[in-house]
Amino acid sequence: MDPLADVLNVARVDGALMAQVRATEPWGLKLTPTTGAAFHVVTSGICWLRVDGSQPIKLMPGDVVLLPAGAEHILSSTPRGQARAFDRVAKEQLMSPAGDLDLGGSGVETRFLCASYDYDLDVAQPLMALLPNVLHLSADNYSATPIEPTLRLLVHEIRGADPGSRAVVNRLIDVLFVHVLRVWLAEHTDGPPSWLHALGDTEVATALAALHAHPERQWTVATLAAEVGVSRATLARRFPEQVGETPLVYLTRWRMDLAAQRLRRTNDTVDSVARSVGYSSEFAFSRAFSKARGAPPGRYRANQRQKALNTIETASNY
Repeated sequence: MDPLADVLNVARVDGALMAQVRATEPWGLKLTPTTGAAFHVVTSGICWLRVDGSQPIKLMPGDVVLLPAGAEHILSSTPRGQARAFDRVAKEQLMSPAGDLDLGGSGVETRFLCASYDYDLDVAQPLMALLPNVLHLSADNYSATPIEPTLRLLVHEIRGADPGSRAVVNRLIDVLFVHVLRVWLAEHTDGPPSWLHALGDTEVATALAALHAHPERQWTVATLAAEVGVSRATLARRFPEQVGETPLVYLTRWRMDLAAQRLRRTNDTVDSVARSVGYSSEFAFSRAFSKARGAPPGRYRANQRQKALNTIETASNY
């Protein structure tokens, strides 16, 4: 099993193109905070990224920016000055049915793509919290990685009108998310302990994969160490060093993520969900789930479904 792929799947990290922007100086675009992540690629020209509390970042052609927590930010032709909000009014006035957004004056032109990622915050938080508020990759950072050909293909699909191009674009945006994480991880091998950084340690990564492949097993540190092929003492020491928590604490959190996913997406009974993640007692599972999610399984399911209905109603009124 692939722990990163598992987390992205359970967290339902889904990318979508928001707009293709053609901006001519002077211009500024303010993007409000979101509950997901924001993603931008500069395809031509130069612009500035401005985030409160940080120095403006000059973006060049080919630069990629990921804001994992969806922080409010401004993209503009200058490192300071006014910016227009990217809201409903701006979309109605400036955006074409094809998703092209034109703004600014009559000066030098810059083109860039705006995309977003939606995700389940409860599940994705352990991943997103490990990333910086702004993750910036210049073209030089990824010149020898799959990001470059993926971006070329993305631009090709956006500019074309072939059947299914929109679906291809969104899937490529998903692919870019993984590639950006890989490049960032390769450049930050000395980060604090986390399951994400631990994927670079062969034995610990094997242990994580085993927990992900069989969360229903009654794992102990000893049985997990035997699965990996190391001593119990070695795993008991190295796993917390690399991940920042013990194997069983990590397993409990992953079980709760999987259980939450099944409660949201299926009509399986609470007892069935409990057994699928290694609990023979529905009572013990409900107690653990309530501690992790702040509500017992049945109430959590009802709350999540009502939230989903509210989201659909809000979107239909937008």
